[in-house]
Amino acid sequence: MAYDCVPYPFTAQCYAPRLPPLHDGVDVQHHPVVVVGGGPVGYTAALGLARQGVRVVLLEADDSVCTGSRAICISRRSLEIAERLGALPGFLDIGLPWTGGRSYYRDTEVLHFQMPQDENQKLPPMLNLAQYHIEQILLDRAEQLADLIDIRWQTRVTGVESRADGVRLMLSSPLGDYTLNTDWLVAADGGRSTVRESLGLALQGTSYEGRYVIVDILLDTQRATERLAYFDPLCNPGSTVLVHKQPHSVWRIDYQLGDGEDPAQAVLPENVMPRVASLLEMMGERGAWKPIWTTLYKANALTLERYRHGRVLLAGDAAHLVPIFGVRGANSGIDDADNLAWKLAYVVRGLASERLLDSYSDERVAATHENLAQGTKSTEFMAPPTFAFALMRTAVLGLALRHPRLCSLINPRQSVAICYTASPLNTALSASAEFASGPIPGAVLPECPLTHIDAGTARPGHLTDLLATGFTALYFSEAGEVPPELMALTAWPDSMAGQGVLQGRPLTLRLITRLQSTGTTPSAWDHTQRLFPLLGANPGSLYLVRPDGHVSARWQQGEADAVLSAIDHALHL
Repeated sequence: MAYDCVPYPFTAQCYAPRLPPLHDGVDVQHHPVVVVGGGPVGYTAALGLARQGVRVVLLEADDSVCTGSRAICISRRSLEIAERLGALPGFLDIGLPWTGGRSYYRDTEVLHFQMPQDENQKLPPMLNLAQYHIEQILLDRAEQLADLIDIRWQTRVTGVESRADGVRLMLSSPLGDYTLNTDWLVAADGGRSTVRESLGLALQGTSYEGRYVIVDILLDTQRATERLAYFDPLCNPGSTVLVHKQPHSVWRIDYQLGDGEDPAQAVLPENVMPRVASLLEMMGERGAWKPIWTTLYKANALTLERYRHGRVLLAGDAAHLVPIFGVRGANSGIDDADNLAWKLAYVVRGLASERLLDSYSDERVAATHENLAQGTKSTEFMAPPTFAFALMRTAVLGLALRHPRLCSLINPRQSVAICYTASPLNTALSASAEFASGPIPGAVLPECPLTHIDAGTARPGHLTDLLATGFTALYFSEAGEVPPELMALTAWPDSMAGQGVLQGRPLTLRLITRLQSTGTTPSAWDHTQRLFPLLGANPGSLYLVRPDGHVSARWQQGEADAVLSAIDHALHL
């Protein structure tokens, strides 16, 4: 529900529909990939595919980016993905970074938590940014790639026919109805997914009875950006209230409705305004404020059993609904799209077997179960579903000051990068066990400052800057020595061009030295002397990293045959 008299400090452009060239009501082009849904997940999938050189049609039923804050917290992992897609500057220019938060029981602070943040990081652990900004930033980037991403606005899916060799979509727009054929369909069309419904698929899991009212207000204040949680506050006794500061003086307030409250009545202005006023007074905020958007939220912990169904792949809320507590909703969907995009692109480009797409489902279903486990714990604490849970929460909050160990139960368990421990793509597990530290196969590559060497010129950078669009081999050397067979893998340096050792395998070799190099020109130098210990690496060690930044394999003594075998295992399961 929008309060029309007070608009957001953001104006969305409206886009007109258009029809492609048709023959007998059918799009004359056959498209390799179609993405349904112009939200954060759909844009991420389209941009990820375009990054790999695959043309995409993106269908959006609306005529602009969304209204209302909706998703508001972007994790470091999502920011890393945005950087690979070329969209990071927009996030950092507008978003508000934060590193922790405070929880209060009545009028007493019972928790002050901090998320992991150290001198190795180049990105904040969390960034507050409303979904309309997120979508606009990703849309702006997609428009820069118009030769690869065809966005069709006001185009609604009315039917889906899945076949062994592709998918037929029945579409409706204000200019007329038509049919489109595609080899692959990515369904990122949200919690009420038309594609999922057309396939007869149903989400399974738990829906919680408790409801929250979500209110966006305009409030000019100098209060710091952090997550604020109030349990049993004076302004809303017996319930929970969450508060997040957003860009442009917008504040997001979520408050729990009491048992027996009518949700339809709860969102009326005459009922919202007094509660928000009471909260702000309790917080000590005396400035003028105005409401601009209100909606209802109900926590769900639901998922499909599989995210691949033939030529249809589901992502984000179309595949799973995760409780908002711990900000796993949009972030998990963005991670879905990042995981899926490179795999689907490799299949489309003939670089991998279709079986690679089964690993998308394997990895992301496992990730969803982990997110649901953490989100469910947070939900049961934030909005106790039974008297027993409520009694436990009251006891924990009351004892937290005297017994700090109980604070772990109050911690919101913020979203973190998922480790695909059981991924079928992981290889060289026995070789990995030789490392005393560092990310295991399936984990996300950590961050660390490095000095990059580009054409003999040194400049500051970070480890993840070295990752390429394909697989990346990170080879660690004392001062620049590289075995010839490893150098030959990628026809590097230029004098070795034309040997064709890779035979189409997408691999980039990066040389990282512990000392300033006097030999082969390195990609980077570990000037802080922190990277080698962080990764448990020694001269001769090699990490093989996937296009999505997850470690595929690692060896204390890297050999060319092992690298090629690991890539072949991943791409031709």
